Amino acid sequence: MWKRIQRSFIHMSAVSLKKTPLHMKGKSAADQRWLVRQLSDPFVKAAHAQNYRCRSAFKLIEIDDKYRLLKPGSSVVDCGAAPGAWSQVAVQRVNSAGESVDLPKGSVIGIDILRISPLDGAQLLSNHDITEPSTHMALERLLPGARADVILSDMAPNASGLRELDHERLVTMCLSVLDLADKVLRPGGSLICKYWDGALAHKLQQRLSSMFQDVKTVKPRASRKESAELFFLARMFRIR
Repeated sequence: MWKRIQRSFIHMSAVSLKKTPLHMKGKSAADQRWLVRQLSDPFVKAAHAQNYRCRSAFKLIEIDDKYRLLKPGSSVVDCGAAPGAWSQVAVQRVNSAGESVDLPKGSVIGIDILRISPLDGAQLLSNHDITEPSTHMALERLLPGARADVILSDMAPNASGLRELDHERLVTMCLSVLDLADKVLRPGGSLICKYWDGALAHKLQQRLSSMFQDVKTVKPRASRKESAELFFLARMFRIR
């Protein structure tokens, strides 16, 4: 897969040198930098080519290719699911749309405070806050046996521009995902959550280590090198 993405990048980069596909006039310098980065990003191109809703799909694909968390028949909760790229990957891998008749059919539930466009094979809780008891109750109704095998979180707060504040807010969001895991994750289950590196990362890791037997940090290739974005991968959940 990665060689395909690289070949696509080389071809599209050659095209972009010949012409400017987006009109930059009137855009701020920051907007122009963002557009140039998007145009040269092989994962953005690959997401369009493979009909994923955004490039972040490839972060989950790489992690799951290596660690095999999403198995046919598994139940998955995707926190902060909008626009739905991680849910798309989960639907494919746990067979929740039932496309592979010879494999067990899984379950994918996406949650976000924003609206999530409908996705075949996923049950979506748009305009739901994962910290609210009503959301927990809805999850327990939808999950087979009221338990999930895997919890995913690619959530992030709207950036304030203040790195430490944004880091603190994201860690708080991750801790709310762990509170959810306490309620709905099956013993032996797994969790992936995004965080930004900073002073509170150790606190988050300690909490994870108290809940899971195995905790490690991963940075997939689809995470930009200049980004402070990292992911905790936690496996073998134990009820305390």
